[in-house]
Order: sequence, then structure tokens, then C-alpha cells
Amino acid sequence: MTPAHVNKPMFLLAPALAVIPPLVVMAMMPFAENLFIADVDAGVLAVFAFSSIGVYALALGGWSSNSKYALLGGVRASAQMISYEICLGMAALAVCTISGSLRLKGIVLDQADGLTVHGTHHDGFAARFFDWNIWKQPIGAIVFLVAGFAETNRLPFDLPEAESELCAGYHTEYSSMKFALFFLGEYAAMVAISSLFTTLYLGGWTLFGLEQSFAGSPIVQTALQVAIFSGKVMALLFFFIQIRWTLPRFRYDQLMRLGWSRLIPVSIAWLVVTVGLKEALR
Repeated sequence: MTPAHVNKPMFLLAPALAVIPPLVVMAMMPFAENLFIADVDAGVLAVFAFSSIGVYALALGGWSSNSKYALLGGVRASAQMISYEICLGMAALAVCTISGSLRLKGIVLDQADGLTVHGTHHDGFAARFFDWNIWKQPIGAIVFLVAGFAETNRLPFDLPEAESELCAGYHTEYSSMKFALFFLGEYAAMVAISSLFTTLYLGGWTLFGLEQSFAGSPIVQTALQVAIFSGKVMALLFFFIQIRWTLPRFRYDQLMRLGWSRLIPVSIAWLVVTVGLKEALR
């Protein structure tokens, strides 16, 4: 049912915009070494370009509803998602700096070849484990993960739909399948941000060389790599759910202060440190 007082074209467009960007982002994820829908050279840039469209879904949903609660939720969503996209971008840029590539598959492969220490290359279990970017970029990984919670509007950052304050926020006037699409988009965004974190920081489909165990059978090897990738994504999704059950919701001023006064300066400083160390070690 569509309320009579809404702007119908924008009201109907908003739920679609909530679902489409995460699906496009997932199409660019390398699930295995030879399994992906689109292997884009500037994959990181393309991911952020498409994911940034998601803010229009919440903003248009709130504005087109012609409701004060929905409009406040849409305004909150716009400010929140734009603010934390800066942190996400800075953290991802630091990873691209040390990997020397904007291609998602290239970033994964860079985490799979072991470590070089004092001119000696090591490719054993420990070397491959500590070659993951989560160990090379610990501050960036934390910033990226926190900003990912804010981008997906998950607790403790679900201020755009804070039911104790805004009734239901930007989707107050929605019902039926249009309402379901907003939540489908939220959970699709969780999967997308978990997949991106896995690709950038957890080695993607790699697991200490085990991903090459069935080199003689491409189908089995691909299935193993997909299972490794999926296992890491599922672990991150479990972490998302645990945080939802554990932490209370922030106040809106705390949310914005964390983003602008803490995470953005830290992410910029960490990018500068990363570039400096890369130049010093060249």
C-alpha cells in the first residue's frame, strides 16, 4: 500500500536504490582466484563509487514520505553515511598504497605470497598468516570495521531508524515489499562490507597456502577457495550480530563526534604514516 501524500516516483525508487548498490559491489568481489563476475582494474574505486549511491535510498525514502519522522531519519542517514564514507575511503586507500594496486584480486594476491624480511623471502604458515593486511594495517582495519558498522546502519550506529526517537525513521511510511527491500538492502550491505573487509584485510580466498591444495583439480580448488572466502565473511557477519546484542545505541552527537573528531583524523594520520613508511622502506 502506498500512502496518498507521498511523492510516488521517489517513494518507489528509494527501496530499489537500497538493494542495487550492494549487489553491484558483490559482483566485483573475487570469490576465488578464477571466480568473479567483474574483475575491474580500479575495483576499489568502483566499489566506493557504487556503494556511495546507497545514501540516496535513505535520503529519498525520508524526503518522499512527506513525514517529519521519516525526513529526520533521512537527514540523519545522509550526514552519517557521508561522514563515515571518508573513514572507509582513507582506510582502503592505505591498503591500496601498500599493495600497489586498486584491483581487488591484486590486493588478495599481494597477501598470499609470504613476507620478505631483510632480503630473505619466507612463505611458510606464519609468513603467510602475517602477510594479511590486518597485521600490516591494524589501525586502518579497526577504522574500516567501525565505519562499516556506521555505513550499514547497524547498532550501535542505527540512528537513521532509531525507533525510540523517530518511530521508525526513514521507512516509517513504508509497508509490504517496499519495506522489506530496505531491510534486504541493509543485510546485503552487511554482506558486501564483510566481503570487502575480507578482501582488503583477511587475504580473501587465501588461507596459508591451503587454497592451492587441489591445484590438479580446478573445480575442487575453486570450491575450496569459495568456502574459505565464505567462512571469513560468515565470521564477520556473526561479529556484526554479536555487536548488535552487546552495545547500546549512541546518541547522535556522539556518533558524529566519533566520526569527525576521532576516526577521520586517525584515518588521515594513518594514511600519511603508511605512505611515509612505504617510501622509507623502498
